[in-house]
Amino acid sequence: MNLVGLVVVSVLLGLGVWQVQRRAWKLDLIARVEARVHAEPGPAPGPEAWPAVGAEADAYRHLRLTGTFQYDRTSLVQALTELGGGFWVLTPLQSEAGFTVLVNRGFVPSDRRDPADRAEPAGPVTLTGLLRVTEPGGAFLRSNDPAADRWYSRDVAAIAGARGLTGVAPYFVDADAGPDPGRLPVGGLTVVAFPNSHLVYALTWFVLAAMSAGALVYLDREALRERRRAA
Repeated sequence: MNLVGLVVVSVLLGLGVWQVQRRAWKLDLIARVEARVHAEPGPAPGPEAWPAVGAEADAYRHLRLTGTFQYDRTSLVQALTELGGGFWVLTPLQSEAGFTVLVNRGFVPSDRRDPADRAEPAGPVTLTGLLRVTEPGGAFLRSNDPAADRWYSRDVAAIAGARGLTGVAPYFVDADAGPDPGRLPVGGLTVVAFPNSHLVYALTWFVLAAMSAGALVYLDREALRERRRAA
């Protein structure tokens, strides 16, 4: 019994320590992301940097882009935001650097999905926004259907393929809010949030370890009393 009990206590303590380590990693990640979000916008990563672009190192980098939108190749991706249900408006931007970036220009309500309701400035534009990592496959229980032009996630490769785009960056950009908050599409709605319940989990494992250790001590004492009475 002692050996089994010690193994259980050791495992629970190990899980608690692991959650403490995970909490430290999460706090560091949050700090790094916050620094990226509020940094001065930098250039969008070009083709030479694409193989190294990843979620931990690049997500939510603040970028500046200049180029021309290809409005005729816009895709609408279903969205649920603080403004309600509707669509993200993803339009490819042919950048002046020579490659294409899918830009999430912002949100439109379901009843305002007509292009005539959206601002579509002609000619070169300059915008800022946050780098986002592609969302392949679709959403929970809902797969993207390129053939039917139904999109539930911002899957860069699938959308680029469906729109016949080449030389497309493997990420997309969430555009910052524009100067006119009433203009569609509405940018600047990126939610930057990371669940961080590791402290609660750690305390739970440590409490369970303490309870298990207490139970082990109690059983040992009871066993000792029984032996003494038997003697």
